[in-house]
Amino acid sequence: MGVIGAIARHSNAFIGPGIMLLYPLYASMRAIESPSTLDDQQWLTYWVLYSFITLFELSFYKILVWLPFWPLLKLTFCMWLVLPIFNGAAYIYENYARKYVKFAVSQYGSDYPEGQKKVLQMMGLDARKSVEKYIDKYGAQAFERVVQAAEKEAKRH
Repeated sequence: MGVIGAIARHSNAFIGPGIMLLYPLYASMRAIESPSTLDDQQWLTYWVLYSFITLFELSFYKILVWLPFWPLLKLTFCMWLVLPIFNGAAYIYENYARKYVKFAVSQYGSDYPEGQKKVLQMMGLDARKSVEKYIDKYGAQAFERVVQAAEKEAKRH
C-alpha cells in the first residue's frame, strides 16, 4: 500500500489546486461573461471566503503544521464551497453574510416586487437563474401568475 497510501496522504496536493483555484477561476470568468448577477454572488463570496482561509492559514501556520487533518479539512470545506451541487459559498452568503451587509439596491434588482424577491431568495442558484431569465423574457406579471398557480396547486395537495 506504499504508492496508494502516499497518493491518499497527499491527495490535497493533487486535487486541491484544481478544486480550490482552477475551477473557481474558470467559473468566475464564466460568471463575468454571463448576463445574470446571481452567479456572481457565488463566486465573489467564494473568493472572499478563500481569502479568509488563506489569511487564517498564514496567521496560524505554526499551529496548523501540527494538525495532520488540516489539509483534508480545508479541501473538504473548499469542495463544499465550490461544487455546484452544494453551492456552499452562496449558502453562506444567503444565511450568514447577507444579514450583516446592507445594500442600497437589492441583490435581485430593484424592479422586482417584494413578494418575488422572497421567492427568489428561497431558491437555489440554478433555479434563480432560470426564474430571472423567465422574468426578463415574459415579465414580472407572468412570473406572478406562475407563483399564484403554484400556490393554488400546493393548497389542493
